[in-house]
Amino acid sequence: MKRSLIVFIVTGLVLMTTGLWFFISFENFNKMDLLHIGLITLIVGFAVFVGLKRLRSEKLGEPIEDELSKKILQKTAAISYYISLYIWVFLIFLKDRVEFETEELLGTGILAMAVTFVIAWLILNFNGIKND
Repeated sequence: MKRSLIVFIVTGLVLMTTGLWFFISFENFNKMDLLHIGLITLIVGFAVFVGLKRLRSEKLGEPIEDELSKKILQKTAAISYYISLYIWVFLIFLKDRVEFETEELLGTGILAMAVTFVIAWLILNFNGIKND
């Protein structure tokens, strides 16, 4: 139960700091900042989904992580890491051609890595993985 609650605590902290950032710098927002808030909302929704899935499993007496979920998580991490390397190469290529602030570039890269992880997890979780 404690491990499942950590997901909700971290999600609450992310929402709190995002809300604080939104209200402090509201007048200086641009389109990229709105895209960042949308992506953060997507990632927080994914975290809530995973947290509710874990809580439901705990209430049913099932193990939180079995061998298949660990294997899916490991495969997802490997795939998203590999793809994120190309994302960073593309962002560095883009920085030379488009005016980007360093903080904006780093934020976009980190959010792109998180979205890549979510998409890879969803694909592998619903399609399954082949027996190697």
